[in-house]
Amino acid sequence: MAGNTGTYLIQGAAILGGDPTDLLVRDGIIAEIGHGLSADGATVIDAAGLVALPGMVDVHTHLREPGREDAETVETGTRAAALGGYTAVHAMANSTPVADTAGVVEQVYTLGRAAGWVDVRPVGAVTVGLAGEQLAELGAMADSRARVRMFSDDGICVHDPVLMRRALEYVKAFDGVVAQHAQEPRLTAGAQMNEGDVSAVLGLTGWPAVAEESIIARDVLLAQHVGSRLHVCHVSTAGSVEIIRWAKERGIDVTAEVTPHHLLLTDDLVRSYDPVFKVNPPLRTDADVQALRAGLADGTIDVVGTDHAPHPSEHKECEWAQAAMGMTGLETALSVVQHAMIETGLMTWADFARVTSTAAAKIGRLSDQGRPIEAGEPANLILVDPAARWTVDPFQMATMGRNSPFKGRELPGKVVATFFRGHATVLDGALNTPHPDAAATPAGAA
Repeated sequence: MAGNTGTYLIQGAAILGGDPTDLLVRDGIIAEIGHGLSADGATVIDAAGLVALPGMVDVHTHLREPGREDAETVETGTRAAALGGYTAVHAMANSTPVADTAGVVEQVYTLGRAAGWVDVRPVGAVTVGLAGEQLAELGAMADSRARVRMFSDDGICVHDPVLMRRALEYVKAFDGVVAQHAQEPRLTAGAQMNEGDVSAVLGLTGWPAVAEESIIARDVLLAQHVGSRLHVCHVSTAGSVEIIRWAKERGIDVTAEVTPHHLLLTDDLVRSYDPVFKVNPPLRTDADVQALRAGLADGTIDVVGTDHAPHPSEHKECEWAQAAMGMTGLETALSVVQHAMIETGLMTWADFARVTSTAAAKIGRLSDQGRPIEAGEPANLILVDPAARWTVDPFQMATMGRNSPFKGRELPGKVVATFFRGHATVLDGALNTPHPDAAATPAGAA
């Protein structure tokens, strides 16, 4: 594969893991699908053995810019996203300054457009400065050029029930959603890891499951009361899955995400005292992992969100108690989900597309992402080699963060190509070029 003509003939790709066929991409759209296609001047891509999927959409990414460019920038984070198979990411609000005004979300939006690797959709803060005391400029952010539709104080729970109710009521006016970081702060003061057998042995302050579950229970009832959309960030316990299942059975408009690391890793890894395994919410038990996998498979959990959280090395290479919480995830998410969900027989590639793209685009109200792979649709696509195996080396990644919990692990599946609005941002598994006119192309928020 080589070249940058703007027209691509993809030969023999298995769409959603089905029978091989050809796809012709031209002028930013899927122009034709069929067998034996041809096109003069097209860049020909031999996709035999590859799976074609809609570009992945992350509902939960920390790009750190503005203010924390020592950890990540929009440029480096979106390069990592493209390599991981993403064509859109939602950038969380806990930057410096906080994305709690129209000006800051427009800055993030503009940086994303200038980078040109993926769509960057800013997430607006729910409260001013993430302080949990008064609502931020929700309407102004929604009406800005960034057209914000998701609001979150992620990293900090909106713990005041009155404020949470008001936020849910407010976002109804523009079909927005409040994405809650479910953590009752009074139950997690000083917490270092999951509360359980391992924390007792290690003598580390435990983080009880009920701290997450109690907030989710409260918030689904608030969402039902006001008739608004609620999204639950990074679900991590079996009890949380059951509460969300209960809410959905009653027709409450709630969606939820699970991270790749919570689908695979357990709190037993904390025995190493390696701060790379320190994360919020904490790694839980194997029983929780199995419940999360089952919840993702049966649709109780709607999407996989990476919670990509890069940190400077000095914030992780220190004693456990002082280490920052968070893990990188954009470049390993596909492989981890393949390992945890597809290779275990819990999901198919069509299911994968639903939980990593289609449902995520719907939650974020992105009209041109997560679309079917059909003629006439926007060409936000990826080609994946499911038979590939690779060993994770954080120092070979595009993200500035080296805090991958999968360092040294062999994982399956590799993104071979990523097409963002019909342009190949990734070819042969390596970065190609950003979209040539991304800054002039509508971002497609509904």
